[in-house]
Amino acid sequence: MVAGSWLPGEWAYFCGSGGHLARHWPVAHRLLSYRFTLLVLLGLLLSTAAERVPAGEFALAPLLALTVPGWLGLVAAVGLYWLSRRRWVALLPLAGLVLAWPQVQRGLPLHWAGWQSQVAGWGALGYLEGPPVPHSVRLLSANVRIFNVYAQLRKPDPAAPAKFIGWLATSPADVLCLQEYYQEPAGTHSREGNLFNVSDKLGLASGRQVFVSKTLTNSAGAEFGIAIFSRLPIVGRGEISFGRLTQNHAMWVDVVGPGPHDTIRIFNTHLQSMSIDDGDIVAAGSSRTGLQQKGRGLLGRFVRGAAARAWQADTLLAHVQRSPYPVLLAGDLNDLPYSYAYQRLASTLQNAWATIGFGVGNTYHGRLPPLLRIDQQFASSQWRVVDCRIHTEIPYSDHFPVEGLYQLSTNH
Repeated sequence: MVAGSWLPGEWAYFCGSGGHLARHWPVAHRLLSYRFTLLVLLGLLLSTAAERVPAGEFALAPLLALTVPGWLGLVAAVGLYWLSRRRWVALLPLAGLVLAWPQVQRGLPLHWAGWQSQVAGWGALGYLEGPPVPHSVRLLSANVRIFNVYAQLRKPDPAAPAKFIGWLATSPADVLCLQEYYQEPAGTHSREGNLFNVSDKLGLASGRQVFVSKTLTNSAGAEFGIAIFSRLPIVGRGEISFGRLTQNHAMWVDVVGPGPHDTIRIFNTHLQSMSIDDGDIVAAGSSRTGLQQKGRGLLGRFVRGAAARAWQADTLLAHVQRSPYPVLLAGDLNDLPYSYAYQRLASTLQNAWATIGFGVGNTYHGRLPPLLRIDQQFASSQWRVVDCRIHTEIPYSDHFPVEGLYQLSTNH
């Protein structure tokens, strides 16, 4: 017999109708499939559990949490596989999917109202305004990337600063929560004239009161920080530092509204940046050399950032839980829905997009795939989320603005 060849009799023995392999392969295949099914369910369990573990306690937790969407997809695929074969084991992945449905809605909400809102021009937030929603507050939040004050930021569109500031000034939102805020107060020596006299343009000229939480004033007098602008009267205010006061901190205001006898508290926050350049991510994913050069640094920065955001979210949540008033919270979390920071806030508050939206809800405007919802709005239980919109038509920053409409319960 020639090496590597098979005689007809031997082939029949191994693969024929009465052969050894033919008799045992279906059983072995089924056992392997059962084990794979259990492995997939275990992976989903561990990855969802990782969302509740801060990176400071277990460095791999934020990385494991990011795999939740992949495990959800595998669970769905395994369930369909067993259903197609009419096996009882299909009940296991299907039950797992039902129990994990809040995880599905967290990253890929599929609300019919959200779909209708998009098709109909974004419903209550659309340009074709219907009857006003009674007892409601309209909140717009945006990371404005210092309004592209530096020349390299406005290369794609030199008029971007003026366009962005003008759009915010004319927004019908009752409250603006802005991160990476920049302004040049009156008297600042600037070659731009009064272009960046933002507080006046978004404040008094637009009928809003102003609270700017400054973290830096440069030698020219320009100010950096985060800010809240409100058409509802501000009756209280405060800052929340995460250690020392930096760009990454939080602020809050108490305002009178939406009714004349109501008081609500609105938080604006900017959690620790990922400090990850999207060019490095592209380079790491494009070749083995790029991965070797960039991969370890990216991993380290991501874990350190996740650890910082974890305790920042804990600090912020402690302030939220002490609020004597109904709460709205908006900001740049710099974290995905499958993360400790998001999980902590969502454990107490309802996320606007997850409650009413349809689709991924990408808020990142950059070179990476449009799958990153890192800017969020949350509301306490006294609110009904009426609508939520992501302004993908506003390309003047590396974040898209998020706008929500909230109706306050009359018996809060």
